[in-house]
Amino acid sequence: MSKTYTPKEDSYLMSETLKQKIPKFLKNNPDLKFLETGSGEGINLKVIFESGVKRENIFSCDINKKAVKHCRKLGFSCVESNLFNNIKGKYDIIIFNAPYLPLDKKEPKESQIITTGGKKGNELSIRFLKQAKKYLNENGIIFLITSSLAENVDFKKLGYKSKEIDKKNLFFEKLSLWELRIY
Repeated sequence: MSKTYTPKEDSYLMSETLKQKIPKFLKNNPDLKFLETGSGEGINLKVIFESGVKRENIFSCDINKKAVKHCRKLGFSCVESNLFNNIKGKYDIIIFNAPYLPLDKKEPKESQIITTGGKKGNELSIRFLKQAKKYLNENGIIFLITSSLAENVDFKKLGYKSKEIDKKNLFFEKLSLWELRIY
């Protein structure tokens, strides 16, 4: 796997929201612990750091070795991990700009790992949410992006209160950014 996920509309949707929300969270918790699953090129790690989260409290992971190496070069703690396989500890905020498109068998295998969330597009997000509960501090928050091209995720069924906090309408899909809290 050689490609990393280059920031696109979804990455910027997440980063703009984080710029607004993180300073408010830091007022209540100056020692905020942050985890990004699927860090890619590290755009959100930079935003989190610039928003005031202590570098030693910023953690990340990616399934792609090249992305891990890149984020480490940026000075962030990053491990190779398939979702939470190699993650330890609990976090106040966990974000995931998950691959969310439904499977397109014509798409090259190498890029499918970056774009495809499963046959329906939502399977990876569901797996993430099932695992994330063990890594979220009490009153912790998850930020997750979904696409109108994928089947909806039933957040309530997975044990989460959900609120769509931002969206981006593109000519072919609607991206939604969700704030999720455990019931």
